[in-house]
Parts: sequence; structure tokens; C-alpha cells
Amino acid sequence: MEFIVATSVGALTAAGIYLILRLRAFATILGLALLSYAVNVFLFASGRLAIDLPPILNPYGEASYTDPLPQALVLTAIVISFGMTAVLVMVALGAYLESDDDRIDGIEGRADETADGGSAP
Repeated sequence: MEFIVATSVGALTAAGIYLILRLRAFATILGLALLSYAVNVFLFASGRLAIDLPPILNPYGEASYTDPLPQALVLTAIVISFGMTAVLVMVALGAYLESDDDRIDGIEGRADETADGGSAP
């Protein structure tokens, strides 16, 4: 079980970093979302992966329980990442409508440079 969770965290992180390094706004937003999912899974797994255990202590005997703090942290992180993603989508949409391109490096498309007689790098 731990191997599967660790592999999924690694895959989500790798895909998120790859998408963030792209020079398009939509891919960057998806990369940030994947990174936030990876952090959420990591936080959730840090509270021990236990199945069918209560999140509170039982005063009448059984001492094993699931730690509720990582669950609360993940729930808070989900809400924050949803709000952050909504703001980023609106900023990216505004930038796209203003410049008719979703590149995030500020350089105009190379097709425009060659059409004006300039040489493409």
C-alpha cells in the first residue's frame, strides 16, 4: 500500500513539474493543480495509512486510531487549492483575451517574426 501511494505521489509531482515548465498558461495551471494533488496525498499519507480505524480514541480499550490532523489539513488544502486554481484561471483568461495568446514568457509567436521578414532564432 505504501509503495502505491509513494509511486502516485512521485508520478503526480513529476507530471506537475513537467507541465509547469511548459510555456503555456493552461499547462501551467494543470501542473500547479497536479502538484497540489501530490501534496494532498503526501499529507494524507503522513497520518499513517490505516483502514477501518476510528479517527478518535476509544476510552474503553482499543488503542489504535487514525490521526485526524492530516485529514483536516488535506481538507483545508483542497479548499485553498480550488480557490487558487479559480483565480489563476481567471488571470490566464484575462491575459489570453488581451493578447490572443496563452504563452507565459511574454514573447510573441515565432510565426509573426518570420512573416515580417525577420529571422526566427
